[in-house]
Amino acid sequence: MPNHKSHPAVKAVTGLAALAAAAGAYYFYGNKAAKQHRRQMKSWMVKAKADVMEELEHMKTLSQSAYEQAVNEALSKYKKLRQASPKELAYLQKELKGHWKNIAKHLPQPAAKPVKKSRGKKRT
Repeated sequence: MPNHKSHPAVKAVTGLAALAAAAGAYYFYGNKAAKQHRRQMKSWMVKAKADVMEELEHMKTLSQSAYEQAVNEALSKYKKLRQASPKELAYLQKELKGHWKNIAKHLPQPAAKPVKKSRGKKRT
């Protein structure tokens, strides 16, 4: 019977979830302005960030364009809320998209293809 925990897709999703959690933790606790960030956060913003993380967990591969699309999709439903002003939505969208550089640092780099060395045999 195959082990589903060792399947590459499960490992990738687990890695993305951990990455999203790390990005959130850095924003609220690791940054110099973390105390101010925690104070400014509103409940709908927390839910919106959770929605973005959920979108990331469902992705098979993560790229900058896919990340930005997930942010846009997650925030689209909050445009209808009375609590969320357009200014706050724009701020949150800019902030979330600005985290891409930090997230990209923690993504596993694709393995380089090994270079084949010649054996020194001459072709005749």
